[in-house]
Amino acid sequence: MSGWINKLKDQFSSVVLEVQLDKDYPTVICNREGFLDLIKHLKEEKGFTYLIDLCGVDYLNYKHKKFEERFEVVYHLYNLDTKELIRLKVRIKEDDCWHYSVTPLWKTANWFEREVYDMFGIKFEGHPDLRRVLMPEDWEGYPLRKDYPLYLDEEQEWAVYKGLVEKTKMERGK
Repeated sequence: MSGWINKLKDQFSSVVLEVQLDKDYPTVICNREGFLDLIKHLKEEKGFTYLIDLCGVDYLNYKHKKFEERFEVVYHLYNLDTKELIRLKVRIKEDDCWHYSVTPLWKTANWFEREVYDMFGIKFEGHPDLRRVLMPEDWEGYPLRKDYPLYLDEEQEWAVYKGLVEKTKMERGK
């Protein structure tokens, strides 16, 4: 695989920042600008037609971090013919917290992108229906961010949740 990865790095030199071949499968660190051209090339020209996963990562206060951006959007692509797997990472700044949507390439990206938006607050430009998928629409904050409070005091507790807890207590006779 490393032969075509080197060609990919040359062909997309303004997009590919780094290639890591020391892991279980290649990891390509990418710029946001030009990323759509790269991932489209991987799907249409290199056969990576299966989007296994798309997720977010928050590196706030991570002691081993060697880059300035707080977030990453991570893609795992698989080539069903050659049985090859590749990981793509795009670093996202906290004060510029968005990335391009890949839903035109993979319909399943719709749900993955909604989850990343819902949990991390990373918006996806061009997404057809970017709204919360796990948390209620009126939920404040992004639960998988490292600075999200673990415990809320009585005044901050989500009103609907509090109502459900009270209803459950009443039904159980407590």
